[in-house]
Amino acid sequence: MVHSERVFGSMRVESPDASLPTQRCLMLVFGASGDLTRRLLVPALYNLACDGLLSEHFAVLGTSRRPLTNGEFRARMSSKEEGIGRFHTRPYFDQGAWDGLASRLHYLPGDIHDLEHFIRLRKTVAQLDAEYRTNGNLIFYLATAPDLFGTICDNLYHAGFQTDGGWKRIVVEKPFGTDLASAQALNRQIHAHWDESQIYRVDHYLGKETVQNLLAFRFSNGMFEPLWNSNYIDNIQFSVCESSDVEGRGDYYDAAGVVRDMMQNHMFQMLAYLCMEPPRSMDPDAIRDEKAKLLNSIRVYSLDEVAEHVVRGQYGASADKPGYRDEKGVSPTSKTETFAAARLSIDNWRWAGVPVFLRSGKALCKRNTEIVVQFKKAPQALFPDSQADDSAANRLIFHIQPYQGIELLFRAKIPGPALQLQTVDMRFSYGDIFKASRYTGYEVMIHSCTHGDATLFSRSDLIESAWKIAAPVLEHWKTTPAPDFPNYTRGTWGPKAANDLIERDGRRWFEIITTDVLERLPLFENADPLLLNSAIMVLHSATAAAGDIIIRQGDSAEEMYLICRGEVEVIENQDRVVGILNDGDFFGEIGLLMSIPRTATIRARTLCDLFVMKRADFVRILQDHPQFADKIVTVARERYQLTLSRDELIAKA
Repeated sequence: MVHSERVFGSMRVESPDASLPTQRCLMLVFGASGDLTRRLLVPALYNLACDGLLSEHFAVLGTSRRPLTNGEFRARMSSKEEGIGRFHTRPYFDQGAWDGLASRLHYLPGDIHDLEHFIRLRKTVAQLDAEYRTNGNLIFYLATAPDLFGTICDNLYHAGFQTDGGWKRIVVEKPFGTDLASAQALNRQIHAHWDESQIYRVDHYLGKETVQNLLAFRFSNGMFEPLWNSNYIDNIQFSVCESSDVEGRGDYYDAAGVVRDMMQNHMFQMLAYLCMEPPRSMDPDAIRDEKAKLLNSIRVYSLDEVAEHVVRGQYGASADKPGYRDEKGVSPTSKTETFAAARLSIDNWRWAGVPVFLRSGKALCKRNTEIVVQFKKAPQALFPDSQADDSAANRLIFHIQPYQGIELLFRAKIPGPALQLQTVDMRFSYGDIFKASRYTGYEVMIHSCTHGDATLFSRSDLIESAWKIAAPVLEHWKTTPAPDFPNYTRGTWGPKAANDLIERDGRRWFEIITTDVLERLPLFENADPLLLNSAIMVLHSATAAAGDIIIRQGDSAEEMYLICRGEVEVIENQDRVVGILNDGDFFGEIGLLMSIPRTATIRARTLCDLFVMKRADFVRILQDHPQFADKIVTVARERYQLTLSRDELIAKA
């Protein structure tokens, strides 16, 4: 059955390739018994088959050292527990589509260091080429460890694959090298026998619809491109946060770290799409030329500058889960970073003076990938409190995952006789409009590769430019003692050093607060959607290190605080601790309720992640949402013995 929700198969505008099946070809997968094949490649091929985008003249030949027959390989890929039954991403399973694909899966075991194995592969490829009439077209998919890429490319050449008819394309997974020198060496090794036009360095992040839409959004909407420069944009914030830990991949991760694993490839490539100049056309090389110019414009820090502009972290244990150094395969004295934040500068006319803040980490409180473009505030303060802080700034947010969409935040008048403003949002969700969120990102990459569209793949110069940016960071960390690791607890927002980095610049991270995060707090448990949305629009984040004074007894009360993660102590009369508050608790509301100075000092006992709500927003939500007011009434009675009705509470506030 063919369905109408299709993947976008080519980046070329109005391209006929976008609605055509893949070109006829055979895909030879090295490392076919590994996780990548069954978790991502095969489900992507299944999606293409379901949507009528997989040519009937298409087949897969897998190879690895594991001794499997064709039947055993197909059974492994078909497994309900470890194969397509577990990893398919569609709302229902199309058995007919899968059976058709499974019949085209083939396997030949062997050692990739053995040239004789490649000669056998070539004979098998010739047989499958005749059976499926693929015209000699071949994709070599290298789903192996990076240190094997060169060996595979050499053996493909020496086995004679270059001399056969049809086109030949090599797809290389990340990471491409471990530093600049190794990336350059690998490029030289591959280029010894294969032309750059045949090399497709894959980054599955670039196959996500929201990443591809960065180009469409920028260059097809006339209302934004004139604003896309330092005259109107204050800063850019790019966050890739993962709630998962290293998930048993400690051996790999301890040799990589977050800069190699995430920043140098995924984040730099996406940043290039966001900030590059308009290309002369949508031709792949035209787009990649502009990406290269952008990456070459990013300032490469000296070793002395790294400490000022880049910080790192490593997660420690929580109450029920281990810290990074206790993970399997990780050294107990590891200095590998699981978190990094950086301030980048793009030295060209468009972006001069606009800081770009990047951060990424493992074992954080939530999973999200977002790009926040913050515009400059209006030049004149016509409205009360509109210039008090950056909450008045307009923001354009690209949600990459797990929510896929675009959001625009702007100010609007609150209904009523008073002229009061509140931040509101306009949202576009891919899942609601296109139902495209089910794809893995590999569908577009495979489809584009068969059609020779290299737009979404990295070129050798792009890889090397990205490594040049990362090189001084890695070199500085290699020769400089690490901070006192671990410096953040798993399940938090990361190390306080990341907040200090951006605050030194007079700015703060814009935390994307989602309803699932807010509902973890008892104050908003089972709250109606309207209350949750109102709270999301007015809460901002803050972080306090152990020992920091958050509020001081006797100061005026302007805000209330909610503890997302951490523990604080309540202190009266300078040094007497009268209470402890932790995850989910809140404080500071009594000063707002009674319009009195702070009645106690609050000091952080541990690193604390906080949500902060200003007085005006607190009062407005009290007035507009009885559910919120009722909870505050209950707290006032239980905590402060204040017997107030809802109306009396609102009147006092």
